[in-house]
Amino acid sequence: MALLQVQFYSDILGASTEMNVIMPEIKRRTEMKDPAKEQELPKVLYLLHGFGDDQSAWVRRTSVERYAAEQNLAVIMPYADQSYYCNEVYGKRYWDFVSDELPSVVHRFFRISDRPEDTCVAGLSMGGYGAMRLALTYPERFAAAGSFSGSVDMVYRVREMDEAGTRDWNKIFGDMELAGSEIDVMHLMKKNAAAPGKPRLYVSCGTADFLYPLHRRFVPALRENGWEVTDYEEKDAVHEWGFWDRQIRSFIDFIYEEGSIGISQ
Repeated sequence: MALLQVQFYSDILGASTEMNVIMPEIKRRTEMKDPAKEQELPKVLYLLHGFGDDQSAWVRRTSVERYAAEQNLAVIMPYADQSYYCNEVYGKRYWDFVSDELPSVVHRFFRISDRPEDTCVAGLSMGGYGAMRLALTYPERFAAAGSFSGSVDMVYRVREMDEAGTRDWNKIFGDMELAGSEIDVMHLMKKNAAAPGKPRLYVSCGTADFLYPLHRRFVPALRENGWEVTDYEEKDAVHEWGFWDRQIRSFIDFIYEEGSIGISQ
């Protein structure tokens, strides 16, 4: 596998930004188990960082490169500051960046598959919210999506849980009414409940995580609205990298199960 640190200019952000990329290396024909697959483009996982981290966090804190190598999977890890992958009222348009510009940039730079059945998204904490919002907004784009210790119900969190985050919420959301908006994943899961070809969802959290109440609100709501979801809870696990390392390995295994990406029926 190759680990690339990519700096590029974003028209939407109006600034230079970065992403880390794990790319499968092209094998010689003599090294391939199935030479007929030589021309297949790598499948791709967009992997989102959490609040306070950056595009390097997943590579520095987990063995994601090793796990991706086992499946010959490309992994795209963009930088999104502390935006919750939203268009900030007092900041930059990170939602437009990650949902629109980033895929276009990635496919200009790298030879990877652009097929929805070969494309997944996942993230931890803030990135778990970003991944779920992407999957619930654009279900036709993804085969699978994952959230680990995700801040998955932002309406509930902003209103009920986190007074300490008021300054951050004001910067991102201002005085916006979140409930029923395109930021509200509970609204999105209902709005797109009848969408064809919805992605398989994997949602996990530790029972001792401070975001566990959001997890317990989110999973039943998904099922009530007809989304296929695998719910994993780890007893006494907290908001930390040991749990997320285990979860990214589990998710990569999950997306290659029969019926998900790259698997023939």
